[in-house]
Amino acid sequence: MKVARELVGASRESRAQARVLLDNILKTPIDVVAFSNDIFAIVQVLDSSAALRRGLTDPARDKEDKSALVQTLLKNKFSGAAIELLQELTKMRWSSPADFSNVLEQLAIETETSAANMVEELDRLEEEIFVLSRIIASNSELRQSLSSPIFSPAAKQSLITSLIRGKVSASTSRLLNHIASGLRGRNIESTMSYYQAAIAARRERLVAFVRIAVPISVTQRKKLESVLAEKIGQPVRVNLEIDKAVLGGVSIRFGDELIDATIASRIADVGRALAG
Repeated sequence: MKVARELVGASRESRAQARVLLDNILKTPIDVVAFSNDIFAIVQVLDSSAALRRGLTDPARDKEDKSALVQTLLKNKFSGAAIELLQELTKMRWSSPADFSNVLEQLAIETETSAANMVEELDRLEEEIFVLSRIIASNSELRQSLSSPIFSPAAKQSLITSLIRGKVSASTSRLLNHIASGLRGRNIESTMSYYQAAIAARRERLVAFVRIAVPISVTQRKKLESVLAEKIGQPVRVNLEIDKAVLGGVSIRFGDELIDATIASRIADVGRALAG
């Protein structure tokens, strides 16, 4: 099945909701790597059955009915966290059944990215995937072999393993194995780009952009990182911006959340209240 188009409408909104749901699941004490593997495996199940994709995304079908279908078909094959995620996604609206599978794949990649972040190897993962994408792009024989439908996923995994053995992080190795076995109708270059975009999307949810009026100490910065890490359940990187317009307080954005406790924002709130 081919996947390439950008999400729009209902699917775009559902992806945003799905990422918040993923954040909440990743705060719980689960095996993140196993969880990611389960989601990748569910994507393969969905890709193998158009009828199942339609059944789980049909807006005319009762939400509880779709949830029961997930339980009936997949309960004993995957972890409780993976089943919970899938059931919640069936309650959302999707512009097409393909979008449903695509978002699941993105969540699987983002989950493995979180696993790398938890062992402080997110930078390494991103760099290694980028470097390997450049190597593949510059080698036509390798590119054709990895894109060819003639070669089995196992053969492609073996080829990639021969390139990276002992040279990359565990998360990079796992993602490359998923890439080899899950082109999903794309060529290898498009798939690498797709994975890079999902990794970048997850990184954005793990970086806090902080605006303050005056610099803070190293101790204060570490305390802020600790508070934010507790909020989202894993390490957070803080990017500081000194902005005198903040007028005291702090403005924090990470992912889709904005925490604005600046004097400027409170003045604006008062102004809006008076105007009303």
